[in-house]
Amino acid sequence: MFRSAPGTTSRGRGLLAAASALTTPLLPEDFLALVDPLWSTTSLRGRVVARRRETGRAVSVTIEPGWAWAGHRAGQYVGIGVDVDGVRFTRSYSLTSPEGAEHLTVTVQEVDGGAVSPTLVRDLPIGTIVELEQAAGEFTLPEPLPEKLLFVTAGSGITPVMGMLRTLDRAGTMPDVVLVHGARTPEDTIFRAELAGLAARHPSLRVVLRHSAVSGRLDPTVIDTVVADRADRTVYACGPDGLLDALEGAWDGVVAERFTPPARATEGTGGTVDLGGDVVVEPGQSLLEAGEAAGRLMPSGCRMGICFGCVLPLREGKVRDLRTGEAHGEPGDLVQTCINSACGPARIDLP
Repeated sequence: MFRSAPGTTSRGRGLLAAASALTTPLLPEDFLALVDPLWSTTSLRGRVVARRRETGRAVSVTIEPGWAWAGHRAGQYVGIGVDVDGVRFTRSYSLTSPEGAEHLTVTVQEVDGGAVSPTLVRDLPIGTIVELEQAAGEFTLPEPLPEKLLFVTAGSGITPVMGMLRTLDRAGTMPDVVLVHGARTPEDTIFRAELAGLAARHPSLRVVLRHSAVSGRLDPTVIDTVVADRADRTVYACGPDGLLDALEGAWDGVVAERFTPPARATEGTGGTVDLGGDVVVEPGQSLLEAGEAAGRLMPSGCRMGICFGCVLPLREGKVRDLRTGEAHGEPGDLVQTCINSACGPARIDLP
């Protein structure tokens, strides 16, 4: 559900009326955005209002969204655009806030060598305005809820499931749930204290924490040992590819959420692509990565070829699919820039 712009019943309406009478050719909405960037009707933005450290490498960032924020379902992700050294990057993060919350929260774990996560974890001042995309993703709970649920997570894979648990807690509808979560050490366990509090508050929730530095990594055999009725439960899993591959290979019906893109089967040929100016795309580099590195404002989403949030029209040339090695494309085709590289010279229109 869309929320009204803050103050639109009094101050906002007055500003809108005054701007309508006094502005030509600028639109009234342009002036509202000058008063408060969150009132923009052409760009969805958010304001950072709080930060909370969860572990030595993870921080929860709370964002007040603009008036056009349509809300989210627990388990979905949101695209967040931030400027890093003068270059705009957009990354998608699972929402950890419950459904219906006034503010949205993402919990980010720093990735070594990452372009965006170090900024979010270490240096994102309160009051920073960020670009937002509407929530997306299919890793959500069905309605009605299954009678028995099993969540299997590891590392930052706990984040979408935390959004689900907070939503169930808020609604007072916690079914029979077992969460098996793996982290390297107790200190690396994101939400450790909150998970303990949820389990204490809901007798129907059992939390099993495993620490790989002590007892090794999670695998299907370990989980079957600690969850005797696993076969009777609907399984949701999120974590490293190795864990998800093992679960899907051992059990039927696993609902999985992956954070990493598919393996690249080819290095591509590379080339120079006109993205509002020439951009050199190295072999094995996606069009999205090359465009961002060159400072272009590139639309993006999941960055894995799933959501189609990065598509742009190809005007000239061809591209190469990094998953299959196939060269393809005709003028007018919509190209997923996150999973395609250059295949010689090409031209792609930016919005």
